[in-house]
Amino acid sequence: MFKPKALILALAASLSLPVLAAEPPAWVAKSNALAQPVLESLVRFTPEGGTQLGLDAFDEGVADLKPGIYERSQADAQKELKALRAKLKAEKDAKVRQDLEIMAQAVANTIESARLNHELMLSYYDTPQNVFQGLQGLLDPRNPPERQKKAITRLKRYAGLEAGYEPITELSKARTAEGFANKKLVGPYGEEVTKAMDNTERYIDGIAEMFKAAKLSGWEEAHGKLAIQLRDYNAWVKKEVLPRARPTNRLPEAIYADNLKQFGVDMDPQELMRRASFGFIEIRDEMQAIAQRIAADEKLPSGDYREVLKELKKKQLVGDAILPFYKGKLKSLEALIVEHDILTLPKREASIRLASEAESAAQPAPHMNPPRLIGNQGEFGEFVLPLNNPNAKAGVHQDDFTNESFAWTLTAHEARPGHELQFAAMVENGVSIPRAVFAFNSANVEGWALYTEAVMKQYMPLDGQLFSLQARLQRAARAFLDPMLNLGLMKPDQAKAFLMKEVGLSEPFATQEVDRYTFKAPGQATSYYFGYLNIRELRARTELALGDKFNQKAFHDFILAQGLLPPEVLAKAVNAEFVPKYR
Repeated sequence: MFKPKALILALAASLSLPVLAAEPPAWVAKSNALAQPVLESLVRFTPEGGTQLGLDAFDEGVADLKPGIYERSQADAQKELKALRAKLKAEKDAKVRQDLEIMAQAVANTIESARLNHELMLSYYDTPQNVFQGLQGLLDPRNPPERQKKAITRLKRYAGLEAGYEPITELSKARTAEGFANKKLVGPYGEEVTKAMDNTERYIDGIAEMFKAAKLSGWEEAHGKLAIQLRDYNAWVKKEVLPRARPTNRLPEAIYADNLKQFGVDMDPQELMRRASFGFIEIRDEMQAIAQRIAADEKLPSGDYREVLKELKKKQLVGDAILPFYKGKLKSLEALIVEHDILTLPKREASIRLASEAESAAQPAPHMNPPRLIGNQGEFGEFVLPLNNPNAKAGVHQDDFTNESFAWTLTAHEARPGHELQFAAMVENGVSIPRAVFAFNSANVEGWALYTEAVMKQYMPLDGQLFSLQARLQRAARAFLDPMLNLGLMKPDQAKAFLMKEVGLSEPFATQEVDRYTFKAPGQATSYYFGYLNIRELRARTELALGDKFNQKAFHDFILAQGLLPPEVLAKAVNAEFVPKYR
């Protein structure tokens, strides 16, 4: 779910400080201090990311799109990289050295990604969505009123109504237009541009809804001016950008390869496709065996897993029944976690809520909305459930997330023991900034959540098991469909048809999947299955090393205590610390 822009945009979902934990060890405090200048250098250019991280000083700032932004941000990053390498040479503490190495590698990767995009891609900004999400970070109901009120200043600055600020739409136009003369630059995918324009009114309305929900006043005039500017921006994009858009989703190979690296996938795409294709067949066979049992028990006309999925999807949750049902599934999962000693649960409830129309347009898939993690005062993440995909065909029902059977695995993934516990563990236990932020990638986050689905599957009823396998089947499909689309081996409509027929997704869900592979975050979808393989393999190696001394609860608690480490760093920690402790 992360798009490969500047590092801070990817990191905005993952920073942690030991704000609710006990006093951190000396090495953690030192690492955090070393990370501060690097972090501030990054968010200086994207203050919205600083807001999501919890850095109050950036709450009123807006993205820097003034002339020379590429050169200025690259110079800053190079300066920080040089400083990090100097500190690394002088540092004696092994753990602090590792954190410095993590930060240096992350900054170096950011510099390279920015270079590739600058040299190969025409800059294009989905400014309506960016503005909506920038204000959403401040108007989050979990924020105190004094932080929410700062959204008015940010709104005025977006609209260019404060001294020293130009309208963000005009700056976006200027930065994009700078590349028009360079005919070698690759334009955005036409489908991306069209859908972005179609969503503009949703974002305009969504911004107003958020200000009203926060019970703020004094924003109306700026909102009205910004709405006019965003509509004008749409007209400009239609005239100037859409004709320059590329007709196919395929990216330059260097950009796609860099995307995979940023998302934590270091496997060759061809090898990933082979392993995922094999996994797809294995999972499908297991689904077929369970589907036949369900068909026999319920006297269904067909035992084919596709037909059984369709039958079970008829048990739909509607309206006010949805949230209580999901909360009930969460309670059931928590009871199973305790009964089977899966991991240690917090002594508080997890949060689940439904998404707004604008949120669903920006992110139509279920997701974890992380809490403020710097200066946290007891806020925790929330599992956000969209009920529709506004980008799909009109009048087509999305039945994937509101059927009773799928609620089991979706709750395990997004809430407990999945994402919610990842972020809760960081808030409650405390980890260093480098291990929480700069070591972060999508493979470790999504790999853990998919792994926990597999851990919990055996305790679910048969219908829950079938949909848990469907979710895993979907992730395996992602790991070969995403590369195939981006390597020119398949067309979007073929991938969509495959997802609907062979995986059993609804048309709206299949649409958002293909949008993810082709323009929302090319490469990111592969990280689920890749990360899952890494954690499963790590567990297998750990079980072999410890034999009867292996304890899954201790293993899971150890993984959560490490923060958001990438697979290779996590494996080193398990081998160096966990295995010797329990051997």
